Amino acid sequence: MRRVFKGIPPLYLISDTAISNLTHRQICRRALDAGVRVIQMREKSMSKRELFREAMYIRRLTHRYNAIFIINDYVDIAYLVGADGVHLGQDDLPLKEARKILGRKRLIGISTHTLRQAIKAEIEGADYIGYGPIFYTDTKQAGRPKGIGSLKRVTVHVNIPVVAIGGITIDNAREVLDAGADLVAMISGILRGDIKGNIRRFMALSR
Repeated sequence: MRRVFKGIPPLYLISDTAISNLTHRQICRRALDAGVRVIQMREKSMSKRELFREAMYIRRLTHRYNAIFIINDYVDIAYLVGADGVHLGQDDLPLKEARKILGRKRLIGISTHTLRQAIKAEIEGADYIGYGPIFYTDTKQAGRPKGIGSLKRVTVHVNIPVVAIGGITIDNAREVLDAGADLVAMISGILRGDIKGNIRRFMALSR
């Protein structure tokens, strides 16, 4: 596994309260207890004040488990709470500007949907990319599925970690990892149902 995520389980969990009836705190506690070591906090409905408070709590929690904590979209909050990094979409703050705020020691991930975007993100200094959607997903309007073949091409052409996302479940995660993804990002595949049980099943098949 390339740099950044070396030596950790290949599950990149996205905590999203819109998918679960639980709070971010509840989701993260259960996930960390079950062995997750990379968590991204995605939140679209809270005020920034509420988001800051929640992120501060989760930062302390992830420290206790020696886990990587990423915040979706909000570079300012990632900086203020001491998160390990931020994940940005194609329409968010440009990577170059985010780097000025976060510095070289924090991670910046970029969502990409084409090989060209993936290569551009690496050239501009991203620490990792998210690539997808690999399969159809109803979690968000993510566009047409890219498929396993497209994922393989991306992993061949970039030298930074690739986090595959979109429609990934426990049943198809092994196929995604075998295609070269360093980690798989999962939301509903973990958050719907028994979170700890889902994570343990994933950990067993990903060994």
